[in-house]
Amino acid sequence: MTYKKEYLETFLKNQGQLFDEPVAETIEEARDFLDDCMAYVAANYKEVKEYFEENGADTCEMSREELLSQAEVFQMPDGKYLIVEG
Repeated sequence: MTYKKEYLETFLKNQGQLFDEPVAETIEEARDFLDDCMAYVAANYKEVKEYFEENGADTCEMSREELLSQAEVFQMPDGKYLIVEG
């Protein structure tokens, strides 16, 4: 998958929300890491919810805010969401 530069920069800056130690230090390392873990870009909340449900998560009891505040979900500057499995 091809990730926008702003997505890679946002992930680099915020990777601490999911990982105790940095997994990438450069744009290239971030791109490689996201490719390796098959990170997913969701266009909106509905796609985030569908992603979690398709991967076996029970989202019935979760509010929108709870779902979007999961450590795996990174808000992108353009309003999309990058989902990274830790």
